[in-house]
Formats: sequence, C-alpha cells, structure tokens
Amino acid sequence: MADWTANSTDALHLSLVRANKDKEVLGVNESYENFHPTFTYPIYGEDEKVYGYTDLVIDLRLASGSLSQFLNITYSAKLPSSSTIDDVRGTLEKFIPEGYHQTEAEFLARVEEDASSFRPLGKKIHSYTRIAPNSTTKGKGAATTLPEDHPDAVVYEVWHATWNTPGFREYHRRMQLFILLYIEAGSYINEEEDSWEFVVLYEKRKRRATPVTETYHFVGYSSLYPFYCFPDKVRLRLSQFVIVPPYQRQGHGSALYNAIYQYVLTRPSISELTVEDPAEAFEDLRDRNDLAMLLGHAAFMAEGLGSDAVSHDGGRVARTRTTAKSKAAAGKLGPPADRAWLERWRKDLKIAGRQFHRLVEMLIELHLNPADTRAAKAYRLQVKERLYRFNYEVLVQLEERERFEKLEETFQSVREDYQRILAMVR
Repeated sequence: MADWTANSTDALHLSLVRANKDKEVLGVNESYENFHPTFTYPIYGEDEKVYGYTDLVIDLRLASGSLSQFLNITYSAKLPSSSTIDDVRGTLEKFIPEGYHQTEAEFLARVEEDASSFRPLGKKIHSYTRIAPNSTTKGKGAATTLPEDHPDAVVYEVWHATWNTPGFREYHRRMQLFILLYIEAGSYINEEEDSWEFVVLYEKRKRRATPVTETYHFVGYSSLYPFYCFPDKVRLRLSQFVIVPPYQRQGHGSALYNAIYQYVLTRPSISELTVEDPAEAFEDLRDRNDLAMLLGHAAFMAEGLGSDAVSHDGGRVARTRTTAKSKAAAGKLGPPADRAWLERWRKDLKIAGRQFHRLVEMLIELHLNPADTRAAKAYRLQVKERLYRFNYEVLVQLEERERFEKLEETFQSVREDYQRILAMVR
C-alpha cells in the first residue's frame, strides 16, 4: 500500500510564474517556482496522504501578479478506477476558483498578457525599496534603501482594499489558498461579511527595457476585521497574515505589519489594532516591531526613562541600568510604571492593552538594575499583578501557596522570554 500512497504536502508543487522579460532581471539565487506548502490537511485530510498513485505531482502554478491559475496532475502509475483512489484534482478544485487554465500553453500566454496589464487593486498606502539582488550597488539587503526611481531599486508597495474595490473579490478568491497552505488552522473567511479589509504587498520590478516598464508580483497579504468599540470607534483585528515562501526571511513580514500599524494610526475611527490568536512566529514578529517602534519614539522614551534617555542608531535607546538615586528612575516607567501615563500613551499609540503592558515590561526589563532591590521588587509585583489578572480563573482555583509558586514560575518564564525578544532588537 505504501507504494500507492503519497504525502500531499510533498506532492503539491507551487510556482509564482513570471513573464520571460521579468525573469531576465532576476538574480542568480532568486527563485519563485517549485516550492511546497507547509500544510495540506485542510484540503487532503489530517493525515495529508493521497492514495492510488505513484510518483504523484500536483503542479499548481499562479501568474506572479494576477494569480491566474494552472493545475496539472501527473503520475507514473494509477490504480484502476474501480479501486478506492483519491480524487486529487476534484478535491483541490473545491478550494480554488472555477475557470483555471488546464493547458500549459494557454496559461503561459496568460502570464505574458497579465504581466503587462495587471495593476494592484485598491489604494496604495505605503512603499519601500530594496536593492535588486543582481545589482552591483554596495550594501545589499534590507538595511540599505534607494530612491524608487533608482535603476537598481526594487520597489515594494502595500495596497488597501475592501469587498467594494472593483475586481478584488475575484482576486481574493485566487490568493486565499495561501492561508490554508501556510497558516496553522487557517480557514477561508466569509465573503458575506461586508466589513472585511485587506492589505496586500506587491513587488514592483523594472524590466530591461526603454521606456522603463514595471510589473507587479504578489508577496503576501493580511485580512483585517473591525469590531465596535464603545462609544464611537472600532477595534481593527488582524485576522490572517501570510508572506509566500520565496519572500520569507527577508524582512517583508515586518514591513507589511508596520505598514498596517502606520495605516491604523492615520484613521481616527480606529481605537486600536488587535491580533487574533497569533501563532508563535507572528507573535515574535509583532513583539520585535512594536518594541522597536517604542524604542524609536523619542517623546515616549524621554518621558518613560527621564531626561537621560538618548535615542540613537535609528531610534534605539541606550541601555542604562537604573539605581535608586538615578535620574532615569524619575521616568514614568518607574518601576512601578505610572498607570495613568501608560493608558494615555496606549490610546495614542493604538496598541491593545495586554500587548502594550507586555512591551512596557520589556522596556523596564531592558533598563532594570538587578542590584536595585526596590526597583526589582516593584517590577516583579507589576508583572505578577498583570499575570494574576490575565490568569485569574485558573489561579483562583489553586491553594494560596500553590498560587504563589505558580505565579513565581510564570514570572520567571516571562522574564526569560522577554530577554529572548530583547536580544532580537538590540
């Protein structure tokens, strides 16, 4: 039986296909074709197994910008149709839009056509640049930026859309498959819920042509949903967030998250940005970027740490250990932190309560002098109070001694995690 059973995650090959002229400008190590999903259990079942074929290949290609699709199934042998075999094509067809291309020539012609005509849908809200991988410009990487019109610049644009954006509903049906394939327990959203908002990230790449021709390529997206917030605002919940594998580990996830956050700050109707049940990797991304934002916020850091706070290196603040007599101890971060001051800044920065207080605790941890017993005790009590409130229903059921021990154990675990996160942003 094993010879006729294939792992659906290994069998599914994904490609973001570019037009020939777009491939000419790619760097040696750039590859956007023939990568695999992380999960296929939402499609092919919990075991991620497909029965009835040998050497099975599920070839799903998408035009890199428009996401027009081509699906082809190949195998070296198949059990007779009278046997109980899995319907590979029919199963996948339930999760992709109708009308996908079934001949390679037809699909490649569509790729060439869409490359010239496709443009992002909605409104551009942010852009940033990176140096092209095939550039001879020094200082390649995320830390170096170029003007958008520089010949060696690759531009990345963030676009905002809703169901009311012409053509976006159909586009979303083509891109939502990535949610199932790369987000644990990911699922499709309900199109009948009108309030959904979307933020999509694209690469805009120049061709070797005169006049200059630029084409767009899908990088990733996030879906957002507003909830009523008394008395007259909404909380915007970040529900789904995905960057496709060819663009991962290059800082694009952070760029997209920060673009969303900055967009939230521009909208008076939004009270705060929240995140729905974040995965560990996304929680780290969120923590790193939120913490970097606070460290680079001159007014917040000056008030929080007192007059000794000095911003440098793109907004980071020098690590200074507080003592009982230091000027930095006069800052609003304390410890203990000034609660009224914290709430005022939390509202201004539109950060959800638990997240903001965790960030504040990290900042105190960063500047805390362990030899200052007064400050160390105040910090410990501040963190434990938050943990107690957050875990109240569980802790209240424990005996007093066990409750104290559990709180201390959790406190030490939280501090270790804070140190891990702080090490990423120093």
